[in-house]
Amino acid sequence: MKEIILCKYGEIALKGLNKSTFESMMVKTIKRRLASAGEFRVTKSQSTLYVEPLGENPDVDEFETRLSKVFGIVKLCRSGAIEKDLKAICEKAPEYLSEVLEGARTFKVNARRADKKFPYKSPEICSELGGAILDKFPHLEVDVHDPEVTVTVEVREDYAYVHSDPVDGAGGIPVGSSGRAMLLLSGGIDSPVAGYMMARRGAVVEAIHFEAPPYTSDRARMKVETLAKLMTAYCGDVKFFCVPFTEIQELLRDNCPEELFTILMRRLMMEIAQRICENDGDIQALVTGESLGQVASQTMYAMVCTDAACRMPVFRPCIGMDKSEIVEIARKIGTFETSILPYEDCCTVFTPKHPKTRPSLAEVEKAQASFDFEPYIQKAVENTSITLIKNR
Repeated sequence: MKEIILCKYGEIALKGLNKSTFESMMVKTIKRRLASAGEFRVTKSQSTLYVEPLGENPDVDEFETRLSKVFGIVKLCRSGAIEKDLKAICEKAPEYLSEVLEGARTFKVNARRADKKFPYKSPEICSELGGAILDKFPHLEVDVHDPEVTVTVEVREDYAYVHSDPVDGAGGIPVGSSGRAMLLLSGGIDSPVAGYMMARRGAVVEAIHFEAPPYTSDRARMKVETLAKLMTAYCGDVKFFCVPFTEIQELLRDNCPEELFTILMRRLMMEIAQRICENDGDIQALVTGESLGQVASQTMYAMVCTDAACRMPVFRPCIGMDKSEIVEIARKIGTFETSILPYEDCCTVFTPKHPKTRPSLAEVEKAQASFDFEPYIQKAVENTSITLIKNR
């Protein structure tokens, strides 16, 4: 029997006249993500995308896994495609779902008749298929309120698609539908989650990392590149900018008040990131993994001082989240175990013993103006390396 994965979407269906644009973006994303998994065909109809694996013995599990990470898809239904004949449905559906039905105790049948020309109404389909399932699996009982398995038949234009309970998709809207953003990617837990959350809302995510050898090691950089690689499963290809930051950090240590070190460092990072965004083209915003009050540099006072150095919006999708919530998402997207590897990033270099949690903008700007950082900022921008980290 031919297997087809039905990809259902949620808010895209409410986009009105722009719906087709979002659908086209999602189709392009699916084609890129599945390209190395084998041959397939993608079609769309009635707020559903149909992904049909082709060729001999396609790896449908791999197709389903990759599709579950495509933003815009809310539910995935791995389905058997049966000719639109009630007798055929009753014969083939129990066979197709035999594995899941053999391990269950209760079930119910749900029918959706999108093709109103089909001669049998939904209650008739449910009754006939339910009887066929009970004949083949006499150990089962019908439970219409809380079944272990829901068998669904969707009678659509070309086939009747039969499947059991759907798999959750990634949700959100397609990557590319909301512009481009530059993620400040450290080696910690928070920033990969922030990038994932922005991509889930349609942003193309680029990443910038600041390294400080010899205070940070090659392993620290490799760790961050691995995080960017893990993010590509959801975000797609990531352009990765790596900024040499040692000289600037040493200058900050030697020329500025220790208690303001972290805030001044963040301001200079933002300035460098903005200049790279301006050089690279159409990037509309910066993204950080900051969470309000999590550490001294993430108080509201500190963020005000940091944002004052910015000419473009700074998005902080983790701003109101507890650490436990961020960790939960990091585990879900597969970045947590890499993030906790013990390789320090530049944000932990020269950390002040007593950072100021309530700095004033005037004192921060005065401290920054006491030394001419401009030539060193330009040098860092010029010596930034660029790598394209590809999905798959």
